[in-house]
Amino acid sequence: MTGASSGIGAALARHYAASGACLGLVARSGDALRTLAATLPGRIFIYPLDVTDAAALAHAAGDFMQRAGVPDIVIANAGVSAGTLTEADEDLAVFSRILAVNVQGMVNTFHPFVEPMRKSGRGRLVGIASVAGIRGLPGAGAYCASKAAAIAYLESLRVELYGSGIKVVTIAPGYIETPMTAVNQYPMPFMLSAEAAARRMARIIRRGPSYAVLPWQMAIAARLLRLLPDALYDALFARAERKPRGLPV
Repeated sequence: MTGASSGIGAALARHYAASGACLGLVARSGDALRTLAATLPGRIFIYPLDVTDAAALAHAAGDFMQRAGVPDIVIANAGVSAGTLTEADEDLAVFSRILAVNVQGMVNTFHPFVEPMRKSGRGRLVGIASVAGIRGLPGAGAYCASKAAAIAYLESLRVELYGSGIKVVTIAPGYIETPMTAVNQYPMPFMLSAEAAARRMARIIRRGPSYAVLPWQMAIAARLLRLLPDALYDALFARAERKPRGLPV
């Protein structure tokens, strides 16, 4: 699992470790990974790396499979966010970073496991997207674009792997209490704690649907947003409050 050192990733790690799972945890911060791993029962392997480094991820995947075998579940959870403006010169690098982590990082995460999972005829590839990928929000072009791309990528991957025994599961959460949402200065309806989100995600992963939104209130809101005509959507959301700009979190 990537993005494992905090937020949803750390909560999922605690959930699965408590159930006796052997875990391979990936995050940029080695210190945070070691601190988390020290609190978890069972076999825990940690890999401090950046998901944009495909070679490092492939090496970590190979090491994990050599030690523990082909995993039952791979969760691409790493993600970053920041407010962005297309006209701002300083935001061009922020766009690149968000897209690299949230989209290419997901591809890099799954890549080493597809062939081994095909051979074993089983497994789940789980991508953590977001309801932000359903409609574009002002001041969040990079994040919304990255999550929309993640949703489309996961659908393509699901169709590619049809009949292989590998399930591809897209999870699009709403607002979750994490460092990513802690910087937001606007109301966040239907907020879930990371622990509550992890429990619900684990149930979704076990069932193995192709696509799920959580919580259920946000699933209804997402369906309604899809149905809004563009003119009405634009008028309603043009003045929506925006995420702070700056370095991606």
